[in-house]
Amino acid sequence: MTTNPPEGTPDPGAYPPPDSPTPPQTPPAYQAPPPGYGQTPPVYGQPVYAAPLSPSDERLWATLAHVGGIVLGFIAPLVVWLVFRERSGFVNDQAKEALNFQILILIAYIVGGILTVVLIGGLLLALAWLATIIFGIMGAVAANKGELYRYPFNWRIIK
Repeated sequence: MTTNPPEGTPDPGAYPPPDSPTPPQTPPAYQAPPPGYGQTPPVYGQPVYAAPLSPSDERLWATLAHVGGIVLGFIAPLVVWLVFRERSGFVNDQAKEALNFQILILIAYIVGGILTVVLIGGLLLALAWLATIIFGIMGAVAANKGELYRYPFNWRIIK
């Protein structure tokens, strides 16, 4: 014999179960405001200081300043120097060194290009290209070890 449930009671086999009234929500406990809440916002023109670089980041960006000179000329060390010069003394020094060397190499390329008329320019261009690769790699290896690197010949325009 089967019995029918009394009226108003949900059918246990019904899917999905009928909506049941939700109990009233209690307000959440006090939460602290986010960091910086209530502080005055920075004024335009006021300097904002970035966090210093970690030692591994210093070595990375100094290495990229030297290697970037091989690929992109003076652009890579210039960008590294402009972005990171205030965040790390090591990156500031190595990017300036690489930038000065790349400016010297650019001058050698220009002079070599002009002197190709006299045929000695081709030799100067080849020597500048070799110096860029050899000394750039040596600088990158030294910077990756965390050592200061000085190019054997350099005209330090940016001090």
